[in-house]
Amino acid sequence: MFEPREALVILGVGASAGLALGSRSAGTTYGIEPVRLRPTITSLHLVMPTPGSTQSFDSPAGTLDIKDSRTAKTYSLPIAADAIRASDLKKIKTDAPDDLGIVSYDPAFLNTASCRSAITFIDGDKGILRYRGYPIEQLAEKASFLEVAWLLRHGELPTQKEYDQFVHDITYHTYVHENMRTFLHGFRYDAHPMSMLQSSIAALSSFYPEARAIFDPAQRDISFIRLLAKTPTIAAFSYRHVKGLPVVYPDNSLSYVENFLSMIARMTEPRYEANPVFVRALEVLFILHADHEQNCSTNAVRAVGSSHVDPFSAVSAGVAALFGPLHGGANEQVLRMIEEIGDVANVPKFIEGVKGGSGRLMGFGHRVYKSYDPRAKIVKRLADDVFKITGVDRGLEIALELERIALQDEYFVSRKLYPNVDFYTGLIYRSMNFPTEFFTVLFAIARMSGWLSQWEEMLLDKEQKIARPRQIYTGYEERPYTPTIKTHLSK
Repeated sequence: MFEPREALVILGVGASAGLALGSRSAGTTYGIEPVRLRPTITSLHLVMPTPGSTQSFDSPAGTLDIKDSRTAKTYSLPIAADAIRASDLKKIKTDAPDDLGIVSYDPAFLNTASCRSAITFIDGDKGILRYRGYPIEQLAEKASFLEVAWLLRHGELPTQKEYDQFVHDITYHTYVHENMRTFLHGFRYDAHPMSMLQSSIAALSSFYPEARAIFDPAQRDISFIRLLAKTPTIAAFSYRHVKGLPVVYPDNSLSYVENFLSMIARMTEPRYEANPVFVRALEVLFILHADHEQNCSTNAVRAVGSSHVDPFSAVSAGVAALFGPLHGGANEQVLRMIEEIGDVANVPKFIEGVKGGSGRLMGFGHRVYKSYDPRAKIVKRLADDVFKITGVDRGLEIALELERIALQDEYFVSRKLYPNVDFYTGLIYRSMNFPTEFFTVLFAIARMSGWLSQWEEMLLDKEQKIARPRQIYTGYEERPYTPTIKTHLSK
């Protein structure tokens, strides 16, 4: 915990500035909260920018004026797109020769913008999610997943010619080298499919060493296609391995989602015909999970990719981050919670336990959304369509009761804990007979398009360098080494 030893007083914000403190607005990027600072704002003029603003720090909208009470000096920091540059804080220093200037301290990046991105826009207070400006509701209703994958990378919807070629390229790169199948067979029969997926995605870099030429547009193109095409194949092979079943090779006559379901479920039939309701449900879920701004896994992809490693290695870091229960594994945790509750009659007791601190309500609340997650509304409607085919999931009654109570109880309402996309997703996957441990793999297939788009945007951003955050050292000062044990080096 930091206690300020001195104070930096924010004297004012220049006219026409757009500094947002303690609030979110469409298109804003957060400012930086410095460490050891307790600023006092004496004047503020607020003008909100429009979404997609390309305002440059070379022509700022205003300044943030700060007075350092340690030195009585005043500093003017440029404001652009509702942000100040953290590096500008280095100007604020004492006369001590070893003073390197103020740094910003922001664990978990709660109020730090690490990049400027044009891919995904979120307004958590209003429950808005857009890909390249298109509302998620419209894309989920009308678009195909590969259409959205193209949009995320290129910024515009494809022409018919572009789309047809893209689908063709994806379709004819779904096969993986037979050595990859051998590699997967080396895993234990009970290996978690996310471990298999992560290892296999990273291993692809050994099959395509030319992918290290990351500034060659042609190599980026083929890597993008390979990863979108082969990830479902690897995922399906992992599924069949865990089930003890022979692999099913891709069928190039099928669509992207149909092909995946064929590799998952086909048995002795000469050609697999998926239920169209399942196909559409999975397509919509892929679209909803395709990208979500600077989340944990996307940040991992950007950070690892900033070292200029190949894209296979970079996105394998995203798979690893997604494996965590606080990220991609959340829908799995929702099902485990529902199983723990057991019966709708036990919901009130469980809710009281959550309020008392003895339990946790999974699938509610989100770091970004402070209202109903727009994706959750779509998933809830989607669940109705799926359950008409499969029958109502045994956990649905419990889920509906949890949602009903949580949306009425002041404890949850005051904390803005609304259902998120994970709450109903797991029920849909389970009704389609996907095992619980496979849920996050489905998430990864969808998010691959977002990871790759974010990776390329980072790569082509001239402001980006290798990720290397600062730290505030809390350990010992220099001290002499005195041996306390005997080793092979002892005389």
